[in-house]
Amino acid sequence: ITEEEVKNLFQLWNSALATEDPDAVAKRYASKAVLLPTVSDVPRTDYALIKDYFVGFLKKKPQGEILESNVTIGHNWCQDAGIYEFTMGATGDVVKARYTYNYVKEDGIWKIQHHHSSVMPEGMDLGQPITEDEVRGLFSLWNNALATEEPKEVAKRYAKAGVLLPTVSDVPRTDFASIEDYFVNFLKLKPQGEILESHVTVGHNWCQDVGIYEFTMGATGKKVKGRYSFIYVHEDGEWKINHHHSSIMPEGIVTAEPITETEVRDLFQLWNGALATKDPEKVAARYSKEGVLLPTVSDTPRTDYPGIVDYFTNFLKLEPQGEIESGNIIIGTNWAQDAGIYEFTMGATGAKVKGRYTFVYVFEDGEWKISQHHSSVMPEGTNPKAITEEEVK
Repeated sequence: ITEEEVKNLFQLWNSALATEDPDAVAKRYASKAVLLPTVSDVPRTDYALIKDYFVGFLKKKPQGEILESNVTIGHNWCQDAGIYEFTMGATGDVVKARYTYNYVKEDGIWKIQHHHSSVMPEGMDLGQPITEDEVRGLFSLWNNALATEEPKEVAKRYAKAGVLLPTVSDVPRTDFASIEDYFVNFLKLKPQGEILESHVTVGHNWCQDVGIYEFTMGATGKKVKGRYSFIYVHEDGEWKINHHHSSIMPEGIVTAEPITETEVRDLFQLWNGALATKDPEKVAARYSKEGVLLPTVSDTPRTDYPGIVDYFTNFLKLEPQGEIESGNIIIGTNWAQDAGIYEFTMGATGAKVKGRYTFVYVFEDGEWKISQHHSSVMPEGTNPKAITEEEVK
């Protein structure tokens, strides 16, 4: 056999690949062939195992080309070793690899007795070993950086393309400068963290630690729990934080109950409707559990349900009905305020009385209630008028 003929044996194998028939490829191997494939750790040492490998590999529709070949010829055997490149018809990917074919003549046909294919070693991304305990230990490096109270030292713990989704900022931090900026303020609290619950996953040059941590703020003594995700990558010989997501414990989150200014104003009508019942308990039920009433015609603050009932027991004898003349509304998270001027018509006497009001409402047990109600007479109507003794006479 000539060197050229040895090189052409590859084309027989490559043509078998083109049939996309794993049996046709397996038939190119000798009866006692060994295949050490590119993308499987399992040596294939018989027909069935060789066929099994190509069942998966042929789905990529590979076609190969020899880029560099070195041929050796012996007595009834020959070898071709070098570099080949595959174009994967299914994806368009192009992959280089190193190859060795040892051929023997069997039943008058040159067959592959040994085929060793391996990835190009300089392009291999060798996994950096790390244990679960070592992954958990990476948190201490970050925590120690917090202890320096230097934002730059903390930011250095993050990878070049690191992303921080912080606990107390809506802004994703996607570069060194923005990560450093976040820690400028956070470090003023002098935080030190402790992992309470950890779940570790280790991959190829990456690892993940997720769970619950707790911070003690040295500046205030306050303790704060949060949920965390750290994803670490091995970069420039060191494990760095590629992704850090920190969030508050969701069951403790206060979510805002939506309310419009019109709806805030309408809360007055609920209270006014309760006045119309002439039932002091129904009026008192409009106040929150810790509601405070500073009433118009009593010096005594009413700070509990019985005190509020007591005030309205007398006030309702006047059969009051109110109307807001002007007011200003402010809406917060689960609270709202309506302050202005209202006027009451007393059904029992026909008298009309203006007053200033402040209602602060809170959302309690699924309902808007009055947390604070301050009502006062119009001050300009209470100023004493000057009069002389002569005028009195």
